[in-house]
Amino acid sequence: MRTRLAALLACVLSLTAASAPAEAARPAVALGSVVPAPVEVHPHGSEFWLTARTVIEAPPSARAVADRLAEALRPATGYRLPVVHKAPSGTPAITLSTGRAEARLGAEGYRLRVQRSEITVRANGNAGLFAGVQTLLQLLPPAIDASTPQRTRWTVAGGEIVDYPRFAYRGTMLDLARHFHTPDEIKRHIDEISRFKVNHLHLHLSDDQGWRIQIDSWPRLTTVGGGPGTGVGGVGPGFLTKADYRDLVRYAAARYVTIVPEIDMPGHVNAAQVAYPELTCDGIAPPPRTDTAVGYSSLCIGKEITYRFVEDVIRELAALTPGPYLHIGGDEAHATSDADYVAFQQRVLPLVKKYGKTAYGWNEIAQAPAAREAIAQYWGLETRNATLAAAVAGGTKVIMSPANRAYLDMKYDPSTPLGLSWAAYIEVRDAYDWDPGTHLSDVPESAVLGVEAPLWSETLRELDHIEFMAFPRLAAIAELGWSPERDWESFRARLGAYGPRWTQRGVDFYRSPQIDWAG
Repeated sequence: MRTRLAALLACVLSLTAASAPAEAARPAVALGSVVPAPVEVHPHGSEFWLTARTVIEAPPSARAVADRLAEALRPATGYRLPVVHKAPSGTPAITLSTGRAEARLGAEGYRLRVQRSEITVRANGNAGLFAGVQTLLQLLPPAIDASTPQRTRWTVAGGEIVDYPRFAYRGTMLDLARHFHTPDEIKRHIDEISRFKVNHLHLHLSDDQGWRIQIDSWPRLTTVGGGPGTGVGGVGPGFLTKADYRDLVRYAAARYVTIVPEIDMPGHVNAAQVAYPELTCDGIAPPPRTDTAVGYSSLCIGKEITYRFVEDVIRELAALTPGPYLHIGGDEAHATSDADYVAFQQRVLPLVKKYGKTAYGWNEIAQAPAAREAIAQYWGLETRNATLAAAVAGGTKVIMSPANRAYLDMKYDPSTPLGLSWAAYIEVRDAYDWDPGTHLSDVPESAVLGVEAPLWSETLRELDHIEFMAFPRLAAIAELGWSPERDWESFRARLGAYGPRWTQRGVDFYRSPQIDWAG
């Protein structure tokens, strides 16, 4: 009987092995095959095998990061992967630790070590642990992103990674004004950007075509400015309630992403003036606009109600926003005279500080002396900007978003069905082949806080559109913000290997012909 059972078991095991997918026989992902590229990679020969016996060890202070790692690993592996305070002796473990401080890692850096019996991720705090976990997930086979159990050997290549960001600010922007994107769509986008260690999401909440955030003291901003018929083509209605916004802030914070809200002014205000005609100089409501023209609207700089409105909006938005920044727009104010523009900024920039935030605006705000304590977001096409350079000499800091390199709404090439092309056609290499620290020859790298990739939504209607225009270019911008050096051939190889992970998650990314995509 025992002989027959043994033979039967051997037969079953043989059939099981024969039916396993080819993925099972593949070698472990190379230790450095990560986007963005780590600072240091030191491979060695001993692999770690993730099995049904593996546990995740973490102190109570890092429990949330450990839980998120377990949630990411369980669907594809089918393993329990319990989170424990102390792993039993001899048990294979993934250990998260925030022990002895290591100065060069800073707040977001980490040290990841892979040995045969254990993976350890050490950092100075939970933000660094989260970054290390994102790297670890990329070191597992692409099947780890599947939503159902996969028959794959879960191995991680042995060695050590030491990693930390080049710039503190690594962001992207999503335009909710031209077309409203739902909280669920925004959350899905947060999930994807956080995988590349992008740590700021700038939400463009108002423009000529719509107003997308609840302001209690001016309720018609959303009932009118966010109502039916708003948005480009009149097909983008909707707005975030304060509860929606708070929920997004919490959701993003759990993924170490800071929400940066923007209210654009003194231009781009037609939707506000439709709702409140007293914000115009003649008191007459302008017609609603659903086209894509810019530069025709302006708050009335000489009326005191303008500043009551602005202060109310800043006060309420600041109270909703735990992050340090509040963006006040300031671009394309062609209907505002130069003198009025500066007068407006001189009154409004200090209001942001009054409510406990750092003022942030498009680079035009640099004209105002009050911008010396602000952050200017450079979106121009040139590699010199004398006005911004003068402001930087006085203390202004800079976020780099040159439109011909970093604008994700630009078409990849003339055949791209979505997007615009006024700044450039931007293929993946165009998005990668520039340096945020040296792009402006008259602004020193010491004044550059980081980089942001804006995604305007004039042509975007749904989540697939967001994903198609953002990826893979946002991965390129993320690497510019994190990694110390650029290497196009290395990046295109690592990006090509990443493609199956997007496929597993159902991300509708653009399969650039510049990249050799893995199957």
